[in-house]
Amino acid sequence: MVGNPGRGSTVRIYTKTGDDGYTGLLGSGRVPKDDIRVEVYGTIDELNAVLGVARAQGLDTRADTLVAQLQDDLFVVGSALADPSPEGPFHHAITLRHVERLESAIDELEEELEPLTQFILPGGALPAAQVHLARTVCRRAERLAVTLSRQPDVEVPRTLIVYLNRLSDLLFVLARAVNRRAGVADVLWKGI
Repeated sequence: MVGNPGRGSTVRIYTKTGDDGYTGLLGSGRVPKDDIRVEVYGTIDELNAVLGVARAQGLDTRADTLVAQLQDDLFVVGSALADPSPEGPFHHAITLRHVERLESAIDELEEELEPLTQFILPGGALPAAQVHLARTVCRRAERLAVTLSRQPDVEVPRTLIVYLNRLSDLLFVLARAVNRRAGVADVLWKGI
């Protein structure tokens, strides 16, 4: 974007700075648009969009409030991944407090669910299926973050990877809760 997004200013969406196949990172530096770092924070953006679709499809109030918080967190996660500097303002913004909040949400949701006795397939009510899709995108983001962390001279905060791991667990449990609250049964795997 060009310009200051404050009142009375003009903001242009196109900057033409990426026309050469490179993009800017937070702080300084430019990398190819297919750089693993860009792939990771782009996948976080995709996850955020998938959660936005779930909200648009009509999550119940409690689930919607939770997902809105997750979307805010994911913007910080994406910013942390877009900042290659360990001293950057977002690099360590995801903390154990964020992970603990996810764990508390999982515990609360599990209290309203029957224990799992067999595998379930993604599906059920449309918003629940969308949350299942978000879970798979989250797992991909986690895998990419691990790949990024293994690159020479790259530091990805461990807490960020833990956050993504816990978030995918939360999204699984949340999808089940969304189905239950909608009066729709989980889709059971019939096996082989």
